[in-house]
Parts: sequence; structure tokens; C-alpha cells
Amino acid sequence: MGVNEVARVAVVGVHGHGASHLRTVRGLAAAGRARLSAVVDPRPVAGTALTEAEAGAPGPLVPADARWYPDLEALLADAPPDVVVLATPIHTHLPLASAALRAGCDVLLEKPTVASLDEHAALLDVVRETGRRCQVGFQTFGSGAADELARLVASGELGEVTTVGAVGTWVRTRAYYARSAWAGRRVLDGVPVVDGVVTNPLAHAVATALRVAGATRVEDVTSVDVELFHAHPIEADDTSSVVVRTAGGPTVAAGLTVCAAERTPAVVVVRGTEGEATLRYEADELDVRTARGARTIRTGRRDLLTDLLDARLDPAARLRCDVADTGAFMAVLDAVRAAPDPRPVPEDLVTWVGEGADGHPVVADVEAWCDAVAERGEGFAAVGAPWAVPVATPAGA
Repeated sequence: MGVNEVARVAVVGVHGHGASHLRTVRGLAAAGRARLSAVVDPRPVAGTALTEAEAGAPGPLVPADARWYPDLEALLADAPPDVVVLATPIHTHLPLASAALRAGCDVLLEKPTVASLDEHAALLDVVRETGRRCQVGFQTFGSGAADELARLVASGELGEVTTVGAVGTWVRTRAYYARSAWAGRRVLDGVPVVDGVVTNPLAHAVATALRVAGATRVEDVTSVDVELFHAHPIEADDTSSVVVRTAGGPTVAAGLTVCAAERTPAVVVVRGTEGEATLRYEADELDVRTARGARTIRTGRRDLLTDLLDARLDPAARLRCDVADTGAFMAVLDAVRAAPDPRPVPEDLVTWVGEGADGHPVVADVEAWCDAVAERGEGFAAVGAPWAVPVATPAGA
């Protein structure tokens, strides 16, 4: 397949988060960089089927000349596009990305990459076999503020880096876990899904912290310790700590929950012997505090689909989030997959707020315990979180 300067793009999975990709393609079409040639979704999509609320602006997200297909197989058999954007459930990523790559398409694959380290290795094999490009949708890898933080660490201004911490204290309601059959599941119909706070809603915090610590490939990780808990009635984790030891780099520790009292900005904090820096990656802002004083750096962000389109025109170009550079994150995901099932947070430490689908659990003082994990570089049990205290086994059991 040749390289077209106006790339034909197909989006697979166009409702929910997929609508954001349609908005991106619409902007690229206006700039003469791409056109939406097809949409793939089990539900038929006409030119005006997606609502204005989903579009984020007046007018349809799907132009009238874009064709609809019920599944990717039908699209690839009929008219393979230049680029396939996959916004589909986690456990579908490997087969769909592999099919698109083998059909000669380049791929933008939503995070998390796939559902296991073995699947990650298999996807890398397909990329090598086909010679196509596969970008993964960790948007923070396009953040100028994350780039500035990496440069700051390399410059030595923070001194010797002791820990890289990530804190995410968000809120998810009952409706969030009721939105699909795979939400909040570790396994579905015998297939690993590995949904959960570490691998999905706050995956960006983990992946960004690893990148700042210089860990992107599988071999950059020497060990991963996870402590998984849930307050929602789900089988996956919604309140977890992660401690990653890197090869020759600092420890990375993340305290993560979607059971906070209120949603606060997720952060990556780098602590060194001469100062610290806090990245608010959702806003592309970096606060730096050293002996030289305090300053805030605000930047923009490079869109990952635009980055992929540019790389298609330059064989020497390096993707901002090449699939190979998600190996360290996949080592964390695999540790979550292989860990024992998450333990429930004791009921006396959980308060439910709101009614019906809008209800959500709040774990007592979870924000402070997540901060402690990131600051001390240790998991929930080591920092003293009360829900992480080992459960005593009755005598004679």
C-alpha cells in the first residue's frame, strides 16, 4: 500500500471514547491531512447518527461519504484504509490490530496495548513481520510538559532522583461499570480482559511515570509489586498501589483509586536530592521547585494520530508512543493480570455517595494513602493503609 498524504482513516468503535477519535479525524480533514473513509461498529452509523453532544461541535462527526461496516473483517475485505484507529475493548486489541497490520494498514491502538505480556510480544512480531506502524494511545506521550520533565531530570537540576511517584484520585460511578460487559472484569468468557484502575482509567499515570523514570521497554523493569483492592462490587481493582523497580533507574510508585471523595488532577511527582517536580499531565503543566526557586511550565500536546500520519511520510521518524515503548507498562499490566483477585475494602471504610447509577463509593482517607505510596515508594500495606492490613486466619482454619 502506498503512502497517501491525505490518509484514508477508519475508526473502529465509534461510540463512547471512539467519538473523540472521530473529532480528531474531522479536524485533520479540515486541515487536508486525512479523510474519514469508513466507520466500523456493530450499530449502523449514518452521517448524522452521532449526536451533537458526542461531536463536541455542531455538525455530523461522520460525513455522508464515509462507509459503515459491522466489523473490521468486512472493511478489510472490501476497502482497506491507510490507517485504522481501534477504540475497542481491551481483549480485542491483539486480533484486530494484527488483522489491520497484515492488511497493510498502520494502526492507532487505544490503551492499554493488549491484555498480557505474551500478547504484547505477539503484536511486536506482527509489526516486525508487516513493517507497518503501530502507535498506542497514551496521549501523555505527546505532552510537551512530559518532555520538559524528562529533560529536567536528565539535566541534573533535581539532583539524584530518588523516587518517581504517581497519584490518581478519581471517581467512577456504578454507571461506569455498567456501561459494557467487560467493564470491571478481569476475565470475560475465559479471555483475559484485565480492566481496572491501574490498567485503564489511570493507566496514563503509570505509563507516564515509567517513561519519566526511563523505563519504556519490558527489559527496563526488574520487578513489579501490586496490591489490588475494590470498593465497587466488581471483580477488577478500583483502588491499588503499584511499586516498580527499574533497571538502573529510580523506583516508580503509584497510588491509584477511582473511589475518592472527589476527582482531582492526576499527577506524576519526581523527587530528587536537589528538588522536586510535579507534572499535571491532564493539563500539560509542570511545577518545578528547586534551590533556584519555583516555576510553572505550560506546554501544548502533540496529537498521536497526527504524529502517526507524519511518521507515515517519513520512514526515519520515531513514533511518540510506538508499541515497543509500552513494554514497561505491559509488565505492570501483566503483574495485575497474574496477581490474586483484588480484595474488597472493608465495609466500615467505605461510604456510598449518590443514588442509583450515579452512586459511587468513597474509601476513607484514600487520598492521603495514595499520596503516601507515591512519596515513600512503598505499597499500601507498607505505608499503613488500614484496608491493606493482612486478614487474620482463624485458629484451626
